[in-house]
Amino acid sequence: MSEPEPATEALRIATEARDRARFEEEALGLADQVYRVARRLVGSREEAEDLVQETYARAFRSWRSYSQGTNMRAWLLRILTNLNVDRGRRSQRTPQMQALEETDYYLANKMASAAGEDALEQDVVVERLSQDSVVNALSEIQPQFREVVVLVDIGDFTYADAAQILDIPIGTVMSRLHRGRRALKQKLAEEAIR
Repeated sequence: MSEPEPATEALRIATEARDRARFEEEALGLADQVYRVARRLVGSREEAEDLVQETYARAFRSWRSYSQGTNMRAWLLRILTNLNVDRGRRSQRTPQMQALEETDYYLANKMASAAGEDALEQDVVVERLSQDSVVNALSEIQPQFREVVVLVDIGDFTYADAAQILDIPIGTVMSRLHRGRRALKQKLAEEAIR
């Protein structure tokens, strides 16, 4: 294989640099329009700025795929919308982290108010809650919540497995599990303070 002549290679590099500079200038000239669209797509100014930054980073990385003379605005907005869809998908797959609420401490609060702080010792709690009381509490929660609690918490199935077994979406499994656990906590707390 023969190497390109230095003059030809220099001309190619200069042409590419000129095309890149022209591309960047045209793309940056549309930044306000791209930002306005991003602002309508997401909830906050910070998210919009992040989305625009990601859009331009991707556009500058793949500037060679842009066909000169076509609609640059449409090309940038396609990148923007694709990135926004990807962000939405990522956020759906990521479990939502929620702060602990008062009801998360329902059992502990009830026992502490009934018998003082010493009642929170693990041995005391285990002594008050027999296996029968857990089974009884479980039987008292609604069936759709009970089946998810049983599959995930007792059967050690993953959310995806439980969703497949019950033929429901994974989000529904997560929601029912949360509500089922909360109902179970309340039933157990009532049992523990009797």
